[in-house]
Amino acid sequence: MQALVTRSAITVILHEHEQMSTVVEGMRRFVGLLAAGTPAPGLMVLRAMLYYIREYPQQVHHPKEDRYLFMPLRDRTDEFDHVLTELESQHARGDVRLRDIEHALTRYELKGAPALRELRALVDTYAEFYADHRCMEETVILPAARRLLTEEDWAEVDAAFGANHDPFEGAKLEDDLGKLFKMIVKTIPEAES
Repeated sequence: MQALVTRSAITVILHEHEQMSTVVEGMRRFVGLLAAGTPAPGLMVLRAMLYYIREYPQQVHHPKEDRYLFMPLRDRTDEFDHVLTELESQHARGDVRLRDIEHALTRYELKGAPALRELRALVDTYAEFYADHRCMEETVILPAARRLLTEEDWAEVDAAFGANHDPFEGAKLEDDLGKLFKMIVKTIPEAES
């Protein structure tokens, strides 16, 4: 019966995954506009997307998954150790991938069109990387956590994901990053049907 209980942490995690997917898709559309020679918002918008990913998912969301979701699951079973190890590794590699995209964006700013192919390839690779990562968490780990974590575990997980704080200054990130997210979504044109 525990699997049927709605957990606030799971609601938060799924919402944050959806926001991240929206930003990543925005990055893909942005570089697609550049490749098509279509007018695109200023490159600062792509930098804002990268900043959003680095500051929220990389600095807040992923460390909380590692500590409050993955660790208790490891304590309950070793059945998912290989998946959890891979997800933790992806959390670390995601930061390297973001840095590579930032460097490619800088090369594009300096060199123009000759550097666009690499930028686009890195963004596309990152989008696929993130989609696979999200799928593994949502189809393997969250169902396992629903089944195996105790009420005490869930109290801690729910509290952790219910309080997203800036890891650098302790201030709430929700308002500033919420505004940034809305600006990103508003700036990127809808995909052509």
